[in-house]
Amino acid sequence: MKGASLVDVQELINGHPFGRFQRLIFFMCFVIVLLDGFDTAAIGFIAPSLLTQWHVAKSDLGPVLSAALFGLAFGALVSGPLSDRVGRRALIVGSVFLFGVACVASAFSTTLSQLTVLRFATGIGLGAAMANAVTMIDEFCPTGRRATVTTLMCCGFPLGAALGGLLAAWMIPHAGWRSVLMLGGATPILHGVLLWLKLPESVRFMVANGKPVARIRATLGRISEDVIHARGFVLTESAPATGDNGLGLVLSRSYIVGTLMLWLAAFMGLVIIYALINWMPILLRDAGLSPKSATLVSALFPLGGVGAVLCGALMDRFNANFVIATCYALAAVGLFGIGVTAGTVSLLIPVVLVSGVLVNTAQASMNALAATFYPTEGRGTGVAWMLGMARFGGVAGSFLVAELVRRHFTLVGVFATIAIAGALSCIALLVKQASPPHVFGTQPDGVGSLSH
Repeated sequence: MKGASLVDVQELINGHPFGRFQRLIFFMCFVIVLLDGFDTAAIGFIAPSLLTQWHVAKSDLGPVLSAALFGLAFGALVSGPLSDRVGRRALIVGSVFLFGVACVASAFSTTLSQLTVLRFATGIGLGAAMANAVTMIDEFCPTGRRATVTTLMCCGFPLGAALGGLLAAWMIPHAGWRSVLMLGGATPILHGVLLWLKLPESVRFMVANGKPVARIRATLGRISEDVIHARGFVLTESAPATGDNGLGLVLSRSYIVGTLMLWLAAFMGLVIIYALINWMPILLRDAGLSPKSATLVSALFPLGGVGAVLCGALMDRFNANFVIATCYALAAVGLFGIGVTAGTVSLLIPVVLVSGVLVNTAQASMNALAATFYPTEGRGTGVAWMLGMARFGGVAGSFLVAELVRRHFTLVGVFATIAIAGALSCIALLVKQASPPHVFGTQPDGVGSLSH
């Protein structure tokens, strides 16, 4: 390479294998998402123990089940614009430490009020960590593998949630419900140390924001030694630029329809997921299953998210909006089937597993869809705000089931109502497909450059 060369960052990444350095970043971000899933789902799995030990009604659990979700939304909405200004790394490291410390503290709660406040604090860290982990890995991926790699990473969330259920089924009888929260907090604190030592800044962010060439060269040099003599770097975007950044870009005339449809689809997806994660153990126990069986069957639902790997590969080859919309449509059918088969465990198990595959696959794939929809100047905000708005769907899902239970809906009625959310997510993505982003007037192409 000539000494006076300019290097296109994305072309360099595309031209080299997904190597050891990128795999390390993937591993660190995967663990963040895994811990996010474990921690987010933990409260649902300990809920039956809270009912027994603290002698509270099921309807009283609404605020504590939703507190982390409000925190998740707040953390995502605030961290997205910040990450587009100050970078991804600092927010990831700080947020992982925050949710670890808050989760450990929540294990020492003695009242629902204390637990609610600490779950909100935990949620702030979870929301910021998840959103920025998605953005980070997307910005180190080859273009043709972005959806596959990002959705593979996001499989950590349902795996973490399923792991939480399996461990909770064993830990609660032996060590009590507080042990689940202790484990869910101590692990991210340890992982935060690794992140602080090893996690780099996003190279795409550094180029787009004019960071020093030497710093960019040092990071890219771990992908390819070809950059050692580069005098500067440029960044070519696949998504059209608008001249705005952050929230201004996300809500610009070019992107507003797609943004709103992403929000709606992700919102409804989390209505489904959190309604079932938080309430399925209780609903199945009321349907006649033993507490242990109800917990184990419920743990199959988030485990289905491993299907996101196949979905990501399909998204890289076919129309991503159509692929995810199909998953949501089929999920709606499966969710209705859970209510119908709840009385027969041999039928219930495969229906829960298949429904979990479809719902969690679709929802995990939404992260990759959002990350590829926006250019670098607005990617952090776009991904984080979609996740933030989606978290309100989690809140709505928790309260929805509480209200349906209060109104004495049958089990079939509860799951039929939840299935409607899947149909709405499907429709939203079809509308997004019909309204692709484009630049109005004469705006420059999405190319940033840096040289000295």
